[in-house]
Amino acid sequence: MARTAPRHDRDAGGPAEVLAAKAALRQEVWSAMRAARVARFPGAAGRIPNFTGAEAAAERLRGLPEWRSAGTLKANPDSAQLPVRQRALEDGKTVYMAVPRLAAAEPFFALDPAHLSDPPRRAASISGATRSARRVALADLTPVDLVVMGCVAAGEDGARLGKGGGFADLEFALAASGKGLASVIGDR
Repeated sequence: MARTAPRHDRDAGGPAEVLAAKAALRQEVWSAMRAARVARFPGAAGRIPNFTGAEAAAERLRGLPEWRSAGTLKANPDSAQLPVRQRALEDGKTVYMAVPRLAAAEPFFALDPAHLSDPPRRAASISGATRSARRVALADLTPVDLVVMGCVAAGEDGARLGKGGGFADLEFALAASGKGLASVIGDR
């Protein structure tokens, strides 16, 4: 059964026509993925979709010079980025992953490949990170060399369209600013 996409746009603010266009584009992408049978568990609608080929995309990323030179990366907790997080750990990189929905005073998991209680594939999942990672506050983040953000769609200019909740943008803002969660949320 297809999941109904939540109406995150109500929280995003902005002109109604822009929000409607973004919502329509999301629905178009999610429907096209479902029709083409490239959306994988847990489905496309209402989220950054996991997709057939996510592992191949992670391997392509792994081949880039930016990847090879990065020691620390930040990746979203979405299923589509699981292969990226796994490969980073396999390559000896520290991974910061947001606690889903930033629902904690320590809003990031710090996955250190030298201190995992699970193998990289399992540790890179949300449930594995809960067991293998330590939770960190903003003040404990070390500099990040590479940020991997999922999206529902991307423009030719590189602009991304997320699922509509603004979490990826908030994660990035938190990690970049060093401000407390309440301060950044108040700035939105």
